[in-house]
Amino acid sequence: MEQRDWTDGHVERWKPVLPELDPDVEGAVTRMKKLSVHLRRVREQSLVDFALDRQEFDTLHKLAGRGGKAAPSDLAADLDLAPASVTGRLDALERRGFARRTPSTTDRRRVDVELTDQGRSTWLGAMDFLGNEEERLLGVLGKDERRLLNSMLRRIMVVAEDRGGAAWD
Repeated sequence: MEQRDWTDGHVERWKPVLPELDPDVEGAVTRMKKLSVHLRRVREQSLVDFALDRQEFDTLHKLAGRGGKAAPSDLAADLDLAPASVTGRLDALERRGFARRTPSTTDRRRVDVELTDQGRSTWLGAMDFLGNEEERLLGVLGKDERRLLNSMLRRIMVVAEDRGGAAWD
């Protein structure tokens, strides 16, 4: 018999109140919500452990995602921010030694932003912290089960995105 979790009790409490409640839908949605909250808390703890605030992490993450080098305007677009807001973030990252501005090699009027070794190391540490927890959670599933879970969640996400949901980041 499968081990019970908090959600099993939640569904049992609500079934008499809402007889039409589909226990599989309620159980799956509640578990997805609780896992999302759990992973958000782990991410927040990783930021504390690596002395980053959310804005710093997001900016380092987008910069790393562009190969560690980008124009500030590209980061502004990636972060969906006004260029002036990105300037403030980059100033803070430079002060901490996480990024540096360098003259663009293609346009003398521009600068590029580069991750420093310290910035990359800090970003990777925070990412590893979260990644280790994700591996721990999904480690209870075999490779085929993880592939199946991923496929089923993709099908659900396609429906959510078709209903006007954005491609969430």
